[in-house]
Amino acid sequence: MAIPDFQTVMLPLLKHLADGKEYPNREVLDALANEFGLTDEERKKLLPSGQDYVFRNRVAWARTHMKAAGLINNPKRGIFVITKAGRDLLATKPEKINLKVLNTYEAYQQFRSKHKPKQKPEEIEPENEEEIKTPEEQIEEAYETIRDSLAEQILEQLKGASSTFFEKVVVEVLVKMGYGGTRKDAGQAIGSSGDEGIDGIIKEDRLGLDIIYIQAKKWEKTVSRPEVQKFAGALQGKRARKGIFITTSEFSKGAYEYVATIDSKIILVDGKGLAQMMMDFNVGVSTEATYELKKIDSDYYAET
Repeated sequence: MAIPDFQTVMLPLLKHLADGKEYPNREVLDALANEFGLTDEERKKLLPSGQDYVFRNRVAWARTHMKAAGLINNPKRGIFVITKAGRDLLATKPEKINLKVLNTYEAYQQFRSKHKPKQKPEEIEPENEEEIKTPEEQIEEAYETIRDSLAEQILEQLKGASSTFFEKVVVEVLVKMGYGGTRKDAGQAIGSSGDEGIDGIIKEDRLGLDIIYIQAKKWEKTVSRPEVQKFAGALQGKRARKGIFITTSEFSKGAYEYVATIDSKIILVDGKGLAQMMMDFNVGVSTEATYELKKIDSDYYAET
């Protein structure tokens, strides 16, 4: 099944603590993953930032919200136990526990008011998309939305620019990624050969231990297999092993299938991929704001 949202986790989590024993976080996490029938892949799925596992993050926020309502407590680091309020709630045999249920507790209302305007229980819609995502997921989704929008703006600028400027951008990105030695060396290499489908060459590293051939096309239409085959043939003519084909458009399925079957190593970089690289390596973009997301340093509070 799909990884459950953090509200769906709440009732099974409270039931797992129902016997009143103290449970370590790791044991609870494994038990819930087994109950939801999560695969190894689902258990190991990361948030877009790669900083935490999706399921662990959702269980953590389920604990946070239920603790705020007074249903569970953690008497010491990494240990959780049900409270009297939690046992009383389970005694009512609830079909589910969600934010609407938690908001009937005064302690949770106070917790909630610190983060957003106070709401009446009937005003909370647990099915609302914003309510079923953890704060980290909401932040990262917003970040990805902004990033996708910026990528579209970058591509619009590249498609409207000259071929010479596009080649300059390609050079800048590759140098920022560590290829080509100095920018001066790389700039002299690309755009100089114009030979059999090859637009330029660039050093793989600063020592020039290997050469990478480049095809840079500012296109609107999809780059199909024949265009990539032509580039591969040019590499064979140079007895070259590596090539990068960069375009402002996209590649066909046949193009990707072709490069996966040949001996030469050809990397296909479409417009979206190039825009992502430009953002990652600060080419043609500037930083507008920086935010740091903090988390508790548990080791700091461990008394010896």
